[in-house]
Amino acid sequence: MRSTLITVFVVLAGCAPVGPEFARPDAPVNPAWLNAELKQFDTDVAELAHWWTRLEDPVLDRLIATAHRQNNNIKLAGLRVLEAQASLGIATGARFPQTQVLSGSATAVGASESNANTTAGDLNFTQYGLNANFAWEIDFWGRFRRGIEAADASLLASIAGFDEAMLLLTAQVADTYIVIRSTEEQLRLARQNLVLQQRSFDIVQVLFRNGASSELDALQARTLLLSTEAAIPGLETALRQAKNALSVLLGMPPSGVDELLNGEGHLPILPDRIRVGIPANIVRQRPDVRRAELQALAQNAAVGIAETDLYPSFSLSGSLGLAAAGNTDTTRTGDSGPGELFRAESLTYSAGPSFVWPFLNYGRIRNNIRVQDARLQQALIQYREVVIQAALEVENSMAALAGTQAQDKILADTVRVAERSAQLSLLRYQEGFADYQRVLDAQQALFTQQQRYASNRGNVVRNFIGIYRSLGGGWQSSQPRQYVDEGTREQMEDRSNWGDLLDNPPQPNE
Repeated sequence: MRSTLITVFVVLAGCAPVGPEFARPDAPVNPAWLNAELKQFDTDVAELAHWWTRLEDPVLDRLIATAHRQNNNIKLAGLRVLEAQASLGIATGARFPQTQVLSGSATAVGASESNANTTAGDLNFTQYGLNANFAWEIDFWGRFRRGIEAADASLLASIAGFDEAMLLLTAQVADTYIVIRSTEEQLRLARQNLVLQQRSFDIVQVLFRNGASSELDALQARTLLLSTEAAIPGLETALRQAKNALSVLLGMPPSGVDELLNGEGHLPILPDRIRVGIPANIVRQRPDVRRAELQALAQNAAVGIAETDLYPSFSLSGSLGLAAAGNTDTTRTGDSGPGELFRAESLTYSAGPSFVWPFLNYGRIRNNIRVQDARLQQALIQYREVVIQAALEVENSMAALAGTQAQDKILADTVRVAERSAQLSLLRYQEGFADYQRVLDAQQALFTQQQRYASNRGNVVRNFIGIYRSLGGGWQSSQPRQYVDEGTREQMEDRSNWGDLLDNPPQPNE
């Protein structure tokens, strides 16, 4: 009878879990990019792994490698993966007997001789007990299997979060590096213009002192000179702030990173064509899309867990122990100590099934199911929104790159024209064929156009970075993911027993 009952329990425990089965929601994407026909884009499969190496800048390569090792947000994301892995272990353990307790006791008891009904028997004795208790709620309706499903999805979502942090860090380091190089270029041009305008001012001063020019020309020249000089502190501040931001991304306090930057450099040159693939690929490439899907999967399991509360829960429980009592009167003879505990007559046991069914719950269970189902629907819609936003980011980045590249050619011509205009205006002024206002206008236009050109060149590279960030590049690697560095690993192992969790970090199949 007992074996039959246990067999029934085990068979029922293998039934399919209640609740909805998860199906990946449809991804609303276009069949092709809107800007795919432009000459700088190629719809072949995007080259996402180590995309920054296409800029052929060794300094940038070194900075990104350093950030991947040292950035604190990456370390936090890695530790969240380990936390989720341990939580999965807790969920997995819930399928087995939930209570497994070994207990023991030794209690001295003394009764009052003046109390009623205590005149017979031993008034002073010691009780001994040794018990093993267990309780096992059978997973009839799949509560624990759904819990494992949710925990597993949460683990995979945390890995996607780690990948997303890696992606964002890579893009941020590259973007900040380009801001530094662009600002350095703007600062260099500002100082060049300051030298040019100082030379013009010196010429006007000489002419004014010799009576060949008016005081107004000298004052205007001085005004332009001071205006350009005033722009330099602002550029120096922006450069310092960008370097400080880069320090933090590298996992360092704001400090000098000039040694890592290897002095002043130049903006890298973009490759002629960029592989962007097709919109459907972002579902597989972008970690935030993958994370949104896994969060929906975990919430789907939560609906199933809530539904199990509608049904009775069945458990097996039991106890096996030894119990004995001995008197504490030393004048009496016989074995009255702990040895009594280990005699066959001291054996106690109990075992049997039980069930709990909260059938009168006043709608609480049903409403909890509705709450979880509403959250599931939110997660499914959020997944679709993440996909749409991902496609939007790619489209915007492609349009921005095409636009800034078109501007780049125009601004390059504008700078060349402005340089020639500044040269001719100063020459004609010195020869007496033009007033000084033309010199001022030409030099002001030159400074403005040079600054625009340098800023736009930086934006071209930043939009290139934006394309790869929006496509989901920067986290892929041929090497297994390393969630903690060696120093962190040693510190955690010294503090706690992590078993093989640190030796075998999860590596999901992409």
